[in-house]
Amino acid sequence: MGITPELYNLIIRFGFNLFVAFIIIKLIYHRDHKGNDFVFTYFMFNSLIFFFAYLLGNIDINMGFGFGMFAVFAILRYRTDPIPIKEMTYLFIVITIGVINALSNTDVSYSTLLFTNMALVILTFVLENNWQNSLLLRRNIVYEKIENIKPENHEALLSDLKNRTGLDIVQFEIRRTNFLRDTVNIRVFFKK
Repeated sequence: MGITPELYNLIIRFGFNLFVAFIIIKLIYHRDHKGNDFVFTYFMFNSLIFFFAYLLGNIDINMGFGFGMFAVFAILRYRTDPIPIKEMTYLFIVITIGVINALSNTDVSYSTLLFTNMALVILTFVLENNWQNSLLLRRNIVYEKIENIKPENHEALLSDLKNRTGLDIVQFEIRRTNFLRDTVNIRVFFKK
């Protein structure tokens, strides 16, 4: 029992799929997110989706199959502990890569498949490293010095927020004021 052309194709495609997933998960995502909470999940989802789609892709199924897979995993989003939107985006990236690499048939050339995967890797890298870093992060704070919310005291408010939080706060929004408790909810925007 030797390696059949079908098994050889599966091994090559899975190796390529795993290589692309490794670049996105370990070299792009994990570099800035040191926790290993989602790394295992991303690799396993990618591999499971790849094999599932590859094996079922050989059966006569229409294109609705791929979209149905997204629907199933979107439902999971509402049935599990909430995860941050960025981590959910990475989950959809690895799912998409698995589906693309598994369901691309002989009508799709290897160069087209390579371009598609590299475009996703490059886009993820560029957005993660350049665009994301120029964005401001935000945090909601409950603040008790209610006299500083007056427009003439905004400089004092900004200075106090910077001193207390240690964040490089660029701007803030006064959200909700509770005069009974003398507190105000403030959303601060700061540099990473």
